[in-house]
Amino acid sequence: MAMHVALTFDDNFWAPAYATMRSVCLFTKRREALVFHLCHRTLTDEHRADLEKITTEFPVTLRWYDLDQSEMFRDIAARMPSNKRLSSIVYARLMIDRLVGPEVERILYLDCDMLVRDDVACLFDLDLEGNAIAAVRDTIGDIITRGRDLRGNGDLFDTADYYFNAGMVLIDLEQWRQADILGHMEAYYASGVMQRIYYDQDLLNLVFKGRWLKLPWRWNTINARAMHEAFDPAILHYTGKTKPWDVLVGLLQSVAFARLYRHAMTNELFYRFARHRWKRWWKKKLGLGR
Repeated sequence: MAMHVALTFDDNFWAPAYATMRSVCLFTKRREALVFHLCHRTLTDEHRADLEKITTEFPVTLRWYDLDQSEMFRDIAARMPSNKRLSSIVYARLMIDRLVGPEVERILYLDCDMLVRDDVACLFDLDLEGNAIAAVRDTIGDIITRGRDLRGNGDLFDTADYYFNAGMVLIDLEQWRQADILGHMEAYYASGVMQRIYYDQDLLNLVFKGRWLKLPWRWNTINARAMHEAFDPAILHYTGKTKPWDVLVGLLQSVAFARLYRHAMTNELFYRFARHRWKRWWKKKLGLGR
């Protein structure tokens, strides 16, 4: 049985996408079953070639989806809320059922700021118990939904309800399609709800309230720090400001498995990505664009 994995990223995040993808490969023995659905903004030829190298190391399949060629995505990206910290690429996962073929019944969505260090094959064998998705409870879901003093959006969210992090979501695609997520998004946008909530993650929690299976925390270890290493996490999620691809972070070991992350990305790509980010930072400082 094929194991379908979806990632969404733009051209400035190609290297972390590669690291996430390669970590999935490194820690499963069902590599030949892996099908990666790469939902991306338009890539340079060099960056696409970097990603394609995964097939020379592992017997995996890559499927490419250029979101900039999708009229639907361009429309969503232009209208829905976003900011400098969180770009419109987050909305791509809402379209996953429109992108992949009807033969895909189950797909694992992963953010590209993740490191996998356990076999995801067990997730594809998991009984969803009739739920549309499986995910991990977000450790700061109450702050995300209710904000300062936990007083905001009380008409939408109850802090007594569990709230999942959408960085890792195991999806039953038939139920995802039936949920008509884009239809909900348009309705919430028209009513002003989309302008009040935390992008697509809040939207997904509203749509799938009471319809998701709670997974153990180790499958999405949020804000992964060095102390988490002792608890044998399966998937590290680097949600904090400190990222494992920062060279100094690797030296200080301030996030979990920083050294493993660098080797998963490969040293050559890790340092090339560091130079890419450094050049981009200076361009912004000098007003030379992105």
